[in-house]
Amino acid sequence: MIMMNITNVSYFILSAYYDAGVLKYLFFLVVLFLYGLIIGCNVVLIVVICVNRSLHEPMYMFLCSLFVTELYGSSGLFPFLLVQILSDVHTVSVPLCFLQVFCLYSYGSVEFFTLAVMSYDRYVAICFPLQYNTLMTTNKIVGLVVFMWCYPFLTVLIMVSMTARLQLCGNIINKIYCDNPSILKLACFNITINNIYGIFNMFQMLFFPAILIFYTYMSIIKVCISGSKQTRQKAVSTCTPHLISLFNLFFGSFLEMLENKLNTSSSHGVLRVLGNSAMAYLITCQTLFNPVLYGLKMSKIRSSFKSLVDKILHHS
Repeated sequence: MIMMNITNVSYFILSAYYDAGVLKYLFFLVVLFLYGLIIGCNVVLIVVICVNRSLHEPMYMFLCSLFVTELYGSSGLFPFLLVQILSDVHTVSVPLCFLQVFCLYSYGSVEFFTLAVMSYDRYVAICFPLQYNTLMTTNKIVGLVVFMWCYPFLTVLIMVSMTARLQLCGNIINKIYCDNPSILKLACFNITINNIYGIFNMFQMLFFPAILIFYTYMSIIKVCISGSKQTRQKAVSTCTPHLISLFNLFFGSFLEMLENKLNTSSSHGVLRVLGNSAMAYLITCQTLFNPVLYGLKMSKIRSSFKSLVDKILHHS
């Protein structure tokens, strides 16, 4: 095996793709449709929240941040897939590969932190309704939004920087996108430090938000059990889409970790292109289901959307 320094590797080969023939145009249209649907749904809800002053409340501000996160995460994967599906040579430059790693992992981290902050917001609203406006001030909301974006970006940037400094003995990635574990497997030397930081990063990105979410929902359940019917209805209406989103995020993250652990991939055909990537499943479901879930479940968003459409139709 010939040792190569990372500076001498100009591109990576994505070996999970296969020659689909004319079917690649069908795959391209399917992915393009999904990406367009994701962009459209999230942009519509961002506009609805921004233009309607009655939605300028903490919960909807966090929702707006969540929808921005979905746009960011989907844009880190789908344009790349569209190019690769139509390409006959499935290669990616080193800088673009590391940029995608940064985008995908920072997206996942921001998503977890956002859902954790949203669970805290529901905890305050349901458990301390009289003190809600006092506890959830504008400065606090801004601080939480800045933290749940900047802190994950910093930790993922450190992870990517540590990987980029490694010497590599190959350039073949057995996936349809770039990810950190696949690049680490190409390292020539010991990667213990990278693995230690990876475990530490996973702990702070997954378990800290999970602990906060668990605590807040245990408190919400206690209040619902002893509270009035109105309190229970409020909790169900606002927490149901959040819980569904959380379940999907944890399930997709588990699949991603399991896939990297077992180093498995589909044998051939459509499954090899679309099924070997848990990250593709995670991003597709999260970025599409979240705006649909919140748009359908939350009556205030539905009514605001209808009012916005009526105004547009009236003026036209």
